[in-house]
Amino acid sequence: MTHFPAEPFVSVVTPVYNTDAYIAEAIESVIAQTYQNWEYIIANNKSTDRSAEIAREYAAKDSRIRVIDNDEFLAQVPNYNNALRLISPEGKYCKVLQADDWLFPECLARMVEVAERSDSIAIISAYQLKGDTIGCQGLRYEQQVISGREACRLHLLERKSLFGNPSSIMYRSDLVRERNPFFDEVSMLEDTEVCYDLLRGRDFGFVHALLVYLRVDNESITSKFESFNPYLLHELILVRKYGPELLDEDEYERRSHDLEKMYRKYLGEAVLANRRDEFWEYHLRGLQQIDYRLTKRKLTSWAAGAVADLALNPKNTVERLVKRLKR
Repeated sequence: MTHFPAEPFVSVVTPVYNTDAYIAEAIESVIAQTYQNWEYIIANNKSTDRSAEIAREYAAKDSRIRVIDNDEFLAQVPNYNNALRLISPEGKYCKVLQADDWLFPECLARMVEVAERSDSIAIISAYQLKGDTIGCQGLRYEQQVISGREACRLHLLERKSLFGNPSSIMYRSDLVRERNPFFDEVSMLEDTEVCYDLLRGRDFGFVHALLVYLRVDNESITSKFESFNPYLLHELILVRKYGPELLDEDEYERRSHDLEKMYRKYLGEAVLANRRDEFWEYHLRGLQQIDYRLTKRKLTSWAAGAVADLALNPKNTVERLVKRLKR
């Protein structure tokens, strides 16, 4: 394997399971990087399509690419953790690339450039193109390195999602190696929570450039839950888990109260919409993570509130329900 000593060594990791329609584009985006000092680990999770075969064809042409087969099939998060355990001990930075996403050519170079400004920087993010929408917005152009605390507070208080998804982030490799497992395999928000955890007492780097493309036209595990309005639940979980540490008392009480009020209203409307068991199982699983007990009595009360709101504001309420049912 050829190394370029002037450049820090970067490990790029892609966990793969049955993505033969997209994996070639992901691999080619890594090969096309202007940055050269990298290894690319493709962890095949017992794929039954041509994913592994396609990956091996590229590995045969470029010694920096390694294809490793899992001994057994793993669920999504354990599969990611297993892939991250494979990174080289000499690597300084680690970049996850999901198998159905791809990187713009300057991604690694621009992220490493910001990361090298300080050893205190734990993670680096950038603008992402999600379908036709630009994500990870919220910082002023001159803000390229901020405290991790400030980044998390912006997320909690102003809904500025600077972290994106795993494909949007570069991590310091020593922090990846220190955590085993890297992602919490119980959490519903494992990729966001690891950012909160790594940023304790560290800094956050951001590249003001479009560096990552996230595919939205494919069937994925997360896309299955889009109709459940997961984001309101996720905000509530994060505020309850990290708010007491990152927010002052008034901020925490106000934000927690506002989110819970919106969430109660949403679930009350969900009762009226007669959502299926899968919907309720999803929300119950999330609420268990903050020890919030959802009872029939509470749901009945919230549904009654939704009925009262419908009576007072029939047009607005019906429009909201129709939009949600369509989604």
